[in-house]
This record gives sequence, C-alpha cells and structure tokens, in this order.
Amino acid sequence: MKEFKSKNRISKVETTEQTITGRGGISLFVRYLEQINIYSLLTGSFGNIRKSIKGIAIWNLFKQIFCFLYDGTSQSISYFDELRKDTGYTQGIENTPKEMASSHTIKRFFKKFSFFCLIPFRGILKHLFLWRLRIDKPKVVELTADTMIMDNDESKKREGVGPTYKKEKGFQPLHLIWNGKIVDAIFRGGSKHGNSGTAFLNMIRDAVKLIRERYNPDITIILRIDAGFYDELNLMELDKLNIGFIISGKKYESIKEYITNSQEDCWKEYKNNQNIWRYKEFGYRGKSWDKFYRAFYTHVMEDNRQVLLEFARPDNIILTNIGINPSVLKSLSESEKEIWLNPETIIHSHHQRGADELPHRGLKDFGFEQLPFKRFAANTAFYYCMIIAFFLFETFKEDVLKEVMPVTAYASTVRRKLLDFAAKIIYSGKKIILKIHSSIMELLKIKRLWELCQNPIPIKC
Repeated sequence: MKEFKSKNRISKVETTEQTITGRGGISLFVRYLEQINIYSLLTGSFGNIRKSIKGIAIWNLFKQIFCFLYDGTSQSISYFDELRKDTGYTQGIENTPKEMASSHTIKRFFKKFSFFCLIPFRGILKHLFLWRLRIDKPKVVELTADTMIMDNDESKKREGVGPTYKKEKGFQPLHLIWNGKIVDAIFRGGSKHGNSGTAFLNMIRDAVKLIRERYNPDITIILRIDAGFYDELNLMELDKLNIGFIISGKKYESIKEYITNSQEDCWKEYKNNQNIWRYKEFGYRGKSWDKFYRAFYTHVMEDNRQVLLEFARPDNIILTNIGINPSVLKSLSESEKEIWLNPETIIHSHHQRGADELPHRGLKDFGFEQLPFKRFAANTAFYYCMIIAFFLFETFKEDVLKEVMPVTAYASTVRRKLLDFAAKIIYSGKKIILKIHSSIMELLKIKRLWELCQNPIPIKC
C-alpha cells in the first residue's frame, strides 16, 4: 500500500503556544464598528443599564454580541463560554481575557431590558437611517413596509409567540425597509397581522417626519406596500402626508366585470427583459371611499419568455396617488416628474416588491428566527441587537468589502470568504500584529480592506 501514501505525510500532532485564529476577518469588522462611532450611540441610549463600574463595559458587551452574530457559528447563548476560552478569537476582537463575557453575563444583560427598550433601539435605527441617507443623498426615497415571520414553532415556550398567517407559531415584527436595509422595526407577537392597530401608520408618520425634518424637507418619498395594508384610512393618511404610495389592490367582482367588458384597444403593453404584461389604466374608488386613485390592471402574457395560456395568466391590481396628488412629486424636475407619472414606471416600481423582501431573507441568513429567551422583553432586546448588527453588516459590505465582494452577497458567503481564514496574532515592538498568509492577503486585498475600515464616514450622534 506504499504507493498510496502522500509524499508530505503528517507524522505527529503537537500543541503550540502561538496565538492563532480561524476567523482572521473578524478584526476588520471590529475596527469598522469602532471607527463609525456606533458605541457612542449605544452607550448614550443604554449607559444607565450598568449600575456599577465593575464588570464589562456596555459598549464592549454590544461589540461581543455583534461579533457573535457576525460569526454565525452558533445560535446558542452558551457559545459565549466557548468564545471566552478561544485566545485567538479574544485577541481578534481586540479584547483581553477579562473583558470576555460568559453566557451568564449575556443572559443577565438581556434580563435588564424591559418591554420599553424598543423605544431607544428604534431611535438608534433612525440614527443609522439618517447616517446612510446623508451618505447616499437620494433624490427619491423609496420605502417599503412589510411583516416578517420568525418561526418559533419548534422552540420551547416563548412569551409572545402566537399563530401566524403561515400556520406556524412565532413572532411577526413589522419592518420599514430602504435600500436593502431595515431602517425601523416594531417587534410583535405572531398573532399581530401587518395592519394591526395603528403601528403601520405611526411608523410611516415617524419616518416621514424624520426624513423631512432632519434630511430634506422637500424630498420625494415613495412607499410600496402589499394588499395587507389595503385600507381606505391608510391610503387617506398617506395621501395627507404627501407621499406617493404604490399598493397592491384587491380583485373585487366589480373590477373583474369592468375589465371583462373593456374594449381591446384600451389595453397597452409593458415589457422587460424576461416578461410581457398587458395593462389597463383606470380610475378606482371603493364603494364607501371619498376619493378616486389611479389604478392599473396588469395581465401577464409571457413569463421568462414563455407564453402563458389564458387560464394560467396571473392578474394584479395596482393603486397609486402618483398623478392624483400633485404635492407628491413637487420637488422633482419636469423630466423626473414625467418619468414617475409614466404607467410603466409605476408598474416597474410595484414589481420591485419581490426584491423589497430580500432583506428578510438576508436577516434570517445573518441571524436566526428562534430567539433564545423565554421572556418577551429579553427577546425584544436580542431581536433589535440582531437588526442593528444586520444593518451594520450591510453598511460594512458597502463601505469596506465592495471591492472584493458584491454588496448583495448573503452573510453565509461573506463568512466563508472574508471571515473564516487563518491568521496569527503576534506581539512585536510593543505592537499587536495580525499576520495573514500572502496568498490570502493578495487574493482578498486585505491591506486595502484594512485602510477602508479605518476611515468610514462616522455616525453623528
């Protein structure tokens, strides 16, 4: 059997006292968190939780929680005990052994939060939203609101877990999404549907006030929502706020009858690279409504360049106040107004609803659905930590990793390529140095990434 033996066979296994980590990329994320000034924002909101100067600082606990989520190796709080023993990980996140939190420390930390912690957490998300608005400087702010199911059906009993519309027990938070990021969130039990109570309208009012008072008073705001928010009161309030809405309607029999009896020459065609739709524009008002809105009845003709038979063609109804309320587009130039008034622009924007939900998929890939605590308040705090960490992960890709990784990459891909590589940490000349193999250094452009994570635009508290 000698002919099957490798020439470079390992003869012996020994221990080493050198500090080695398998997560060399985590140091880039840690430095980025420090440089964007997120810890000042967190300490300003939660500094009063710490009643004694003893123990681990609040900002350091948040850092370890964010790194735990970015690492993604385990979903168990007990994993903090393993990380505490890993000297390579400890030095990789720039901590000393005494600063590493145990699982009991983390549990005690989250037990200190009450239900009202959602107010300061939402305030932090709004700070982050403004931070990115001022960097991106969009002419039109396109938002979407939607709920996300967090399946806790198989987990142990959790306070607040309830049946959802997907026939499983869990939580159902309401999210406001902009540019692939969750910029506001309300954590709720699973039995709360999307349009439950006044949460949706209050969230939109807060967002509009924030954008117009602290970013740009004349900015055009467009909101895309699905049929779960189809309600006259919602549409009236959105119209009063002078924001454009594009919403999925409901196919009532009266609409079907009207479309069936419409003349053939009233239909127009809209196409993109893959699909072809026929559409008809008309004015629509519900039976008890006081106002007409623009409506579009769309009818798919080809899906992925494949002609569909009549019975297999899905129909859709789109309602909007763009073109009805002149204040919605008043800040745009005439050419920009013409683009947004075009029916094909409105239909295209409505079709982005599918892409609008990708942040939910990204969040579940980055974090997890089954929350670790029994108490609702503790799970609320953990959920918001996950939302903030995910927001920072998205900006980390945009600000640091964009030269080596698509900004649309999911967390599992980023971890495999830019987190999980070996590195050695040494002391030399009174400095701590992260040593990375030359092949990895060149392939991933580590020196360039290190420069970028040192100089991001910081958050203004």
